[in-house]
Amino acid sequence: MTQTAVVILNYNGAKFLRQFLPSVVAYSPSATVYVVDNGSSDDSEGIVRKDFPSVQWLALEENFGFCGGYNRGLRQIEAKYYVLLNSDIEVTPGWLEPMINILENDSTVAALQPKILSYQNKKAFEYAGAAGGYMDFLGYPFCRGRLFTFLEEDLGQYDDIKEIFWATGACLVIRSSVFHQFRGLDEDLFAHMEEIDLCWKIQRTENRILYYGKSKVYHVGAGTLGYESPRKTFLNFRNNLIVNYKHLDAGEICYKLPLRILLDWLAALMFLIKGKTKNSLSVIQAHAAFFSSLRKHAIKRKALHQQFPTYSRKNIYKRSVVAAFYLLRRRKIDIRRD
Repeated sequence: MTQTAVVILNYNGAKFLRQFLPSVVAYSPSATVYVVDNGSSDDSEGIVRKDFPSVQWLALEENFGFCGGYNRGLRQIEAKYYVLLNSDIEVTPGWLEPMINILENDSTVAALQPKILSYQNKKAFEYAGAAGGYMDFLGYPFCRGRLFTFLEEDLGQYDDIKEIFWATGACLVIRSSVFHQFRGLDEDLFAHMEEIDLCWKIQRTENRILYYGKSKVYHVGAGTLGYESPRKTFLNFRNNLIVNYKHLDAGEICYKLPLRILLDWLAALMFLIKGKTKNSLSVIQAHAAFFSSLRKHAIKRKALHQQFPTYSRKNIYKRSVVAAFYLLRRRKIDIRRD
């Protein structure tokens, strides 16, 4: 069994593989690097086999999405630790070993993420993960170093080791036993929010999730779907409702879900006012998709709550991040103090 497998999910990402695999291979000497291909039609395979002979190639017959692709790929990889790494990430010297050492020496840690900085502006945090993920009391995810569209400059303020609620799927270091304990990622989500769902499951156990700010990687971001993509809007809004419905306690659902739906409709209205008609329609479609599949999610919810009745709330912001950002004009939140 390989101790550490760095696993890159690829779909027609020849450009990113050519650009970023050199750093992954060079700076991950203790790991075996895999590319799991989601049925690409470009020359990804040729590039990997010719230019990166040490990289293992695993081909899937079609595009199963982020969740399905990783689930199928990781079932074929025997390793003690998995690193789910986006194809559009440049890693840095010494990025991986310290996080593996933490897993080796602390059995309570189930998963970690490094500092996520922007590839385009290496002094700034990047949207997908930044300095570690949290949730507010209504189930809105946010990060240190990034609140909605506001990205902080990296001045060393988050060069710490911090317990967090969720770690980014862009660079997720996780015990393989934990990944398979929860049967991997929820394929009904297809892509987006799947790492939050998995981390929320971890929060239902005695295990912890950490941010390790002494390691850093640079992320291009929106490599598959642009940030303004209506498809991305649909997935984010639908999946956030699914994840919250699966995890919130019965009493919480009674008032939190209606509030979330109302706020989503306000978001749809804001999209419309800004002339983003397709994004506005995506919110409505997301709600329709959520309610039409509610029975299926209810079955999953019941099974999850029977096995793991409650979850840790110590890394949940007790107020509304939406109100803090848009009404109070806050650009930083410290959940320990605020």
